[in-house]
Amino acid sequence: MDNFDAAAPRPSTPADPHSVAPPRTDADVPDYLEALGIPGLADIHIHFLPQNVLDKVWAYFDDAESNYGQPWPIHYRFDTDTRLQIVRDLGVRAIPALTYPHRPGMAAWLNDWNAEFAAAHDDVIHCATLYAEPEAADYVPAALDAGARLFKIHVQVGGFSPDDRVLDPAWAALAEAQVPIVIHAGSRPLPGTYTGPEAVANVLERFPTLRFVIAHMGMPEYNEFASLAEDYSGVHLDTTMYATGFLNSPAEVDRAYRERLVGLQNKIVLGSDFPNIPYPYARQISGLAELGLGDDWMASVLWHNGARLLGLDD
Repeated sequence: MDNFDAAAPRPSTPADPHSVAPPRTDADVPDYLEALGIPGLADIHIHFLPQNVLDKVWAYFDDAESNYGQPWPIHYRFDTDTRLQIVRDLGVRAIPALTYPHRPGMAAWLNDWNAEFAAAHDDVIHCATLYAEPEAADYVPAALDAGARLFKIHVQVGGFSPDDRVLDPAWAALAEAQVPIVIHAGSRPLPGTYTGPEAVANVLERFPTLRFVIAHMGMPEYNEFASLAEDYSGVHLDTTMYATGFLNSPAEVDRAYRERLVGLQNKIVLGSDFPNIPYPYARQISGLAELGLGDDWMASVLWHNGARLLGLDD
């Protein structure tokens, strides 16, 4: 299997990895993008949710010391219109509104909400989700027919295995449509019964052309998920919270993994987890820049790879 899109720029290690200073604040981000020569950000991991669901999510993070063992203050705790404007001002050119269910019977309702939310905002990507239930065989193709361009699932929150055979019709439809699926399958910040790379690998054996985007770089199973990205043409890694200093820092990334990141230049996509992050958005970008992999690598991660996956470069 080919690892990279032949039309995409090939990875390289620049002579001067720090030619463009990373942004220190959110206000610095647009100038940084201009200096890199890219038109904006292609962030594949942004959440907008129905208000009642969002309230429950934020309440969970408010109790993060009990749930995660450390505080997790929501940095962008604003109303919907304000949050939309913030990501527009940062330079996000098409805004995902990722949702995910935590129980059966919820996904179809979320998909209806997603369709309405995208219809109300020209720059919002029509997203959808799924759960391991027989109904997914019907509502996933229905969402695709309605125009959904990006899916999201969260294995630990959902409490189901991606390789549950009940999902095979949904995976088949998504593989045929070549629509990306952001999947949080890693075992951090909390492990679950079905987290880890094994179930994802099982799905890919059956549906090798799926466009899985592994959230959080697969933390903490970084190398195992990187191997899937190397072995399957559609598998990408998203940067959500990676190297920000909150769950890990650039200094903790060893040389061998940095070399893998160079080789995967065209398979790594910007993700932020906005608005549910405990630090400013710029910290995600500066943390990636501090890996020292170069301006070309940063341009690929911040724009080119996500734009290709989301069809923004057409």
